[in-house]
Amino acid sequence: MKRIAPVLLGMLLSSCGGGDKPPPPRPPGSRPVTLNLPTTSDTRKCFKALAREEIRYSPLPDRDFGGGCQVIGAVQLVDIGVPVTGIKAMRCGLAEAFIGWTRNAVYPAAHQILGSDVVRVETMGTYACRNTVGTAAAYTRLSGHGLANAVDVSGFLLADGRRISILNDWRSSDPRILAFLRIIHASACKRFGTVLSPNYNAAHANHFHLEDDGKRVCR
Repeated sequence: MKRIAPVLLGMLLSSCGGGDKPPPPRPPGSRPVTLNLPTTSDTRKCFKALAREEIRYSPLPDRDFGGGCQVIGAVQLVDIGVPVTGIKAMRCGLAEAFIGWTRNAVYPAAHQILGSDVVRVETMGTYACRNTVGTAAAYTRLSGHGLANAVDVSGFLLADGRRISILNDWRSSDPRILAFLRIIHASACKRFGTVLSPNYNAAHANHFHLEDDGKRVCR
C-alpha cells in the first residue's frame, strides 16, 4: 500500500470520529508560507522531461498563499526557445504542455500558414490568487490561476513584424490568420484539459485560457 501522507491520515481519522481535526483553510490574503512537502513522482518525471527537452527552468518552492491558493510542483521557465512574456509560476505539468503546444503547434503553424516564424508569445500571466470570471456562479470558484495551473495567451509576434492578437484577429477577415488561430486552438484542446477562447464568453475575448486540469472542455 502507498504510504498515506500525515495530513491525509489526519483527515481520514477525523472523519471517523477520532484524531485531531484538520486545520481550517488559511484565509485569503494570508501571508505566504513555505510548505515542507515531498516532491511527487509526477513532478520529478516532469522535471526530467523538461531537462531532456533542454528547457531552462528553475524549480520553485511549494507555497500556500491562503484562500486555497497554492503553488505546488511549479517552475519558472527561463528559456523554451522562443521568448514568452508575462509568465511566472507554472505547475510543471502545465509548463510541459505549454512548451509542447508552442513548439509543435504554434511555431510550425505560423511558419506554414502565415509564412513567418513566431519570435514572441505574449501572455496575460499564469499564477494569480483569484476566482474564475465570466458568470455569477464562476465568481465563487477558485481559478486554475490560483494553483499556477493556467496560462492566458493573448497574442504572437512574427519575425516579419506582424502581431497576431486574440482580441483583434479571432474574427479576422484574413483567411490565413483565421486558419492559424483555429488550428492552434484545436491543438490546444488536445493538449490541455480546459481551453477557453473568445467563443466562450466576453471575459475571454482577448485571450486563450489554457488549463492543465484533466477535464475535456474546449470552447
